[in-house]
Amino acid sequence: MAIVRKGEHTFKGNPLTLVGPRLEAGDAAPDFQLIDRSLATVGLKDTPGKVRILSVVPSLDTPVCDLQARRFNAEAGGFGDKVAVYTISRDTPFAQGRWCGAADAQNMTVLSDILDGSFGDAYGVHIAELGLLCRSVFVIDAEGTLRHAQYVPEFTDLPDYHAALTAVRGLL
Repeated sequence: MAIVRKGEHTFKGNPLTLVGPRLEAGDAAPDFQLIDRSLATVGLKDTPGKVRILSVVPSLDTPVCDLQARRFNAEAGGFGDKVAVYTISRDTPFAQGRWCGAADAQNMTVLSDILDGSFGDAYGVHIAELGLLCRSVFVIDAEGTLRHAQYVPEFTDLPDYHAALTAVRGLL
């Protein structure tokens, strides 16, 4: 039976339901199988030995998600190959590709949870009422342990970039 967390997330103050566990720093990061813009499968195991940032957004077609993705793309440029930065949504890979072209996003990888939503359920970011993912940020160390986990409480708010980036820098 799925874990259901009511009211931990809101949209303009209205409570929503998240499905899946609430992960915390110190937890083992669940592996995932998402698809990239070429429809290839990508998982956590594909970046062994690297620090990973998972920047999760409801949809790249919204202004707040666009800001979040652009910020992490800019930050990714400063980390070089030491950090793998992923932006994850349930947008189709084709829509993600259009966004990457328009945003000149070359420093990160966009991944889609469109096939089965298993990432959303494993990371506890699946919004039951909308079929979208809750805005969140996860930092995973080179060994696969979560070192930072933020579930942004309000759908329209931005994440705490400083906290996430501090966690990353502490791992380098």
